[in-house]
Amino acid sequence: MIERRPYEKLGGDHHGWLDTKHHFSFAHYHDPARVHWGALRVWNDDTIAAASGFPPHPHADMEIITYVREGAISHEDSLGNQGRTVAGDVQVMSAGTGIRHAEYNQEDVATRIFQIWILPDARGGQPSWGTRPFPKDDRSGRFVALASGLPGDEEALRIRASARVLGATIKAGETAVYRFAEAERYGYLVPAKGSVKINEVLIGAGDGAAIHGETEIRVTAIEDAEVVMVDAAELA
Repeated sequence: MIERRPYEKLGGDHHGWLDTKHHFSFAHYHDPARVHWGALRVWNDDTIAAASGFPPHPHADMEIITYVREGAISHEDSLGNQGRTVAGDVQVMSAGTGIRHAEYNQEDVATRIFQIWILPDARGGQPSWGTRPFPKDDRSGRFVALASGLPGDEEALRIRASARVLGATIKAGETAVYRFAEAERYGYLVPAKGSVKINEVLIGAGDGAAIHGETEIRVTAIEDAEVVMVDAAELA
């Protein structure tokens, strides 16, 4: 099954400094049919105005992955971590027993991010944060794990969940193939740029593709595309 979830039908809100679209129930948006997809709990498409951002706030027991689409995001937290993550890279925060953090757009242009939350395999644990640059050429025409809690993904940033967050850039007319370990995995793919066909289902920029019961997908770019995907386990 591959279900298209059109961008224009997503939940969302406008806060002046923040325009946000919610693929799953979040904040004031609630859809009982879209609370999670396996262990994937949140996928927000956020546009943050220049010189603004999320002030300090707490989290616990969640793996929070930020994929920067445009601009850059600057992070600081109660552990003393500070860092800046730029377009095409990711940062990972394991909230564990509890952490406070702030995310600011300190640039002079708007920043666009995918904010992805995955439920951890177990509650608790020492909170942590990390980011690092990834070679952009490595994901040309193929999926590369950027954050993962699965074996074999040693180059990815670590998360405490049986899941991985992947990125790929695909040129128009080319195809990237991804194989799930088993058909019971839950995939969720969103094009950050461009439109693609997943097997025979057309997915536009910003649309969500909910994937289940597939062991292999073939993602063909209709135009030059940048895609992000989560491969998650069933919710425990």
